[in-house]
Amino acid sequence: MQPTRESHSHSWHRSARLLALALSLGAAAAARADLKIEITSGVRDPVPIAIVPFAPSAPADGGLDVAGVVQHDLEGSGRFKGLPRERMPATPTQADQVVGAAWKGAGSDYVVVGRLSTLANGSVAVDFDLVNALTGAKLATQRFVGSTSALRNAAHRVSDVIYQKITGVRGAFATRIAYVEVDGTPPNQRYRLIVADADGANQHLVLESQRPLMSPAWSPDGLWLAYVSFETKHSAVYVQLVRTGERRQVSARAGVNGAPAWSPDGHKLALTLAGTNGNLDIYVLDLDTQTLSKLTDDPAIDTEPAWAADGRSVYFTSDRAGSPQIYQIGVQPGARPKRITFGGTYNARPRMSPDGSLLAMVTLDGSNYRIAVQDTASGAVRILSHGRLDESPSFAPNGATLIYSERDGNRGALATVSTDGLTGLRLNATEGEVQDPAWGPFGP
Repeated sequence: MQPTRESHSHSWHRSARLLALALSLGAAAAARADLKIEITSGVRDPVPIAIVPFAPSAPADGGLDVAGVVQHDLEGSGRFKGLPRERMPATPTQADQVVGAAWKGAGSDYVVVGRLSTLANGSVAVDFDLVNALTGAKLATQRFVGSTSALRNAAHRVSDVIYQKITGVRGAFATRIAYVEVDGTPPNQRYRLIVADADGANQHLVLESQRPLMSPAWSPDGLWLAYVSFETKHSAVYVQLVRTGERRQVSARAGVNGAPAWSPDGHKLALTLAGTNGNLDIYVLDLDTQTLSKLTDDPAIDTEPAWAADGRSVYFTSDRAGSPQIYQIGVQPGARPKRITFGGTYNARPRMSPDGSLLAMVTLDGSNYRIAVQDTASGAVRILSHGRLDESPSFAPNGATLIYSERDGNRGALATVSTDGLTGLRLNATEGEVQDPAWGPFGP
């Protein structure tokens, strides 16, 4: 289980000995609220692009401004600058209607046009074209078809295509995030596990409890969430099917049950368990057979497991060298741990990029806890965030961005930062605070 916010201000040993108590304390109060994007940093020369309003198909489109969602996505990435609608020289809906010189004169290098139509079966089709205003070339033409309720997702998929065509990096706008929010004040709090679009919109309540919920983790297929719940007054790990709410308890052993992490094949969970002697170690639970294997066996505190991209080893946090550092251990019997981080006195909460090239972590930078990445080949470390108490990093499925939790004044917020450190945004709750983000995988 990752350290709580309170544990950052105490020694690692003290916080770990009192981990079960710290878990039960939860976080500060929050209210159910929408998340609003605030761009905190972007590239120096964002790509100028015009997203022309799409031709609607009322009433099937439900009044959704698809072009507005696309522009919101692209501008939120920090790498694009949208042309205000009042400055658009025309409102074409087809690629052959785009007069490149006019859009170039308006300051746009690219133009996106589109249209919505209702099909015979009641589905809505979204067609769009991406045009290079400088050359007149049509760079992309694509159609997405779905129900009215899936129209926002279709808009995010349009954004994904545009982002990849222009930047060369696969977009992740059509993915989802999970996070925890809290309502009320101690001792009368309610905890909610929420799933939302990557931009914080389209929120879906997965679970609500009067006791703490924490550490959500997505299965590789994006169908299940694993998480820790204290609904029985003791920590337990559950897995829950997001779509239907079906769930089952998979670990409620004596002492701590925490920090679930799915294996890449989706059949196992790495966990932090206290064991019979109360000492925290890393275990692997086979979900098909319920077989439990112990990976670490050390008097030190071993916690916060994260799988390597190939599923052959697990990274974890341990204080066996005197301060929290990150180690790696193979899952085969008899494997011995290897230390991975050496700089500084605090490196914790490891998370691996999908391609295995970067290790994200929380590191102590001066007196501040910040998000950093370490190149797994060279060992070079780069600090990405700039807050005073940043934690819980989670990679986007394209590996280009991290989401994490931070303190915005006295409130908890979610934030993202690109792995090159150039772009970032904050997802602020309109009321209260949110925490423990986890970025889901690509959809089908």
